[in-house]
Amino acid sequence: MFELDGVKLLYHNSIRIAKDKKIYIDPYKINQNYNDADIVLITHPHYDHFSVKDISKVSCSYTLFFGPEECKNDLINIGVNESNFIAVKPYESFDFENVVKIETVPAYNKNKDFHPKEKEWVGYVLEIDKTRYYIAGDTDNIRELNKIECDVAFIPIGGTYTMNYVEAAALTNKLKPKYVFPTHYGTIVGEPEYGILFEELIDKKIECVI
Repeated sequence: MFELDGVKLLYHNSIRIAKDKKIYIDPYKINQNYNDADIVLITHPHYDHFSVKDISKVSCSYTLFFGPEECKNDLINIGVNESNFIAVKPYESFDFENVVKIETVPAYNKNKDFHPKEKEWVGYVLEIDKTRYYIAGDTDNIRELNKIECDVAFIPIGGTYTMNYVEAAALTNKLKPKYVFPTHYGTIVGEPEYGILFEELIDKKIECVI
């Protein structure tokens, strides 16, 4: 399980990956002051994914931020240096110190208005030590995701604002990661048992981490 060493789903869609570099995605409901982030990735500006209170618990003077342009001013208002913020849209790629490769991918709803495609909000694919981590963010099972290659996937399953657990299982079975973390359920939206129902629908070769 080397891919999962240092990898943790903290809460909802809040993720910590602590390898050579420490990376936080959508920090939210952080229960301690880490203040050690090399990178903070923000998928979109909704309160449960972009919380400046929780960002303050993970960031420090050298933290580099990636996120939609809408997040910029709020970060500057809490003291983030403008030069430490990189605005992102889908289909961009970055290389952080030859240690972390970052790709942005689309994340949007097909038939509901919570995450419009035209906003150009994102999910991320990170490559660290030849292991690829896909963080979907808030999205439906959209066709643009079918070609993503990943070893570890974080997929929302709660429905309402994202795909539901049936749609999430279908996407997971297409992507065929080694490990999948169901996210975005059991807290703000989605029943706790959705995780078990999701696990029952995915390929048995994929390890579900609940």
